[in-house]
Amino acid sequence: MTESPKHLLDTTSEAPQRPSKIAKTTTESEDEEEQQQQEQSVKPTNPNPRMQRYLVAIEYIGTRFSGSQQQLNCRTVVGVLQEAFHKFIGQPVSIFCSSRTDAGVHALSNVCHVDVERISKRKPGEVLPPHEPTVVKKAVNHFLQKNEGDVTVIDVRCVPADFHARFKAKERTYFYRLLSGPESLSTFERDRAWHVPEELDLLAMQEACKILVGHHDFSSFRAAGCQAKSPMRTLDELDVSEVVSNPYFPSIIERRQNDQTQEDLHASSNTSETDLPLSSISIDDKARGFDSGTDLGFGIRRRHRCFVVKTRSRSFLYHQVRLLVGVLKAVGTRKLTIADVERILNAKTVTAASPMAPACGLYLGHVKYDLP
Repeated sequence: MTESPKHLLDTTSEAPQRPSKIAKTTTESEDEEEQQQQEQSVKPTNPNPRMQRYLVAIEYIGTRFSGSQQQLNCRTVVGVLQEAFHKFIGQPVSIFCSSRTDAGVHALSNVCHVDVERISKRKPGEVLPPHEPTVVKKAVNHFLQKNEGDVTVIDVRCVPADFHARFKAKERTYFYRLLSGPESLSTFERDRAWHVPEELDLLAMQEACKILVGHHDFSSFRAAGCQAKSPMRTLDELDVSEVVSNPYFPSIIERRQNDQTQEDLHASSNTSETDLPLSSISIDDKARGFDSGTDLGFGIRRRHRCFVVKTRSRSFLYHQVRLLVGVLKAVGTRKLTIADVERILNAKTVTAASPMAPACGLYLGHVKYDLP
């Protein structure tokens, strides 16, 4: 359960395909029906007209958290955020997240809501007009930075009293980072990605995505303890691409090649930059330091290849994304075939899937709403 990328690459001479996507259907899936039922059962928790509900977007590094949800005697994202709000307004608050993330999972943008009543500190009992969102953002970040600084508020908006961060979400996007290569993982990348020593076959992984995208019974990608009523889910997008591995800064050669490729792409089509597939830009391996035969010079680290799995859906099952990535990684290392992926999906039991990917590479990327 972050946290977004990126200078883009292509590792093959073949033209990359567009990310695997499916068209929206008019028939409601089981997970949408389940979520609508939950939304209808939720009543506004702030009947007090003096309360203001805020929608708060946050980013965090999940390494030192025991997950996002509040737990006794554990450091959690919600716990730290509630503490910062308490220090800001002088009274306790309850915070509700759109998406629960496990220990070690990061967020580029998770969203929560909180109800705040602004009471004068000079005249206790006197209710003042609600704080402006910009004031909330600045003040809460001030206190967050005093508590490890691994959570930051990135956006705040006033919303109606019945707007629920979880049940009003229309879509969630996750990213998963894999670093491929025999070199030991950089200190800067530790707990930020899954290190895979073997080479990964990008095209094979992309083919496997085509099997998994769409509306399916994902029982094989549902961990024990999942509380969802139905295993049916719709993956609107599932794709794997190669990107430049941060935190390395692009060289002059990389920047020039990237700029030239962008100019060529724009000259040959009207596609906007944001619509381009992640793997549509190619940079020479030697310039990036991936070629094992290249002498990079003393003290210059040889880079890993960085692959990003992107998946998008209205809702996910417990550990679904990490189980999907585990299978895709096995395909990339040639331990599974495309036929094996179909077999695992049709088996409808989690025991058929490959080992689950570790939490450290997973980032909650974005939560989409129809905002009032």
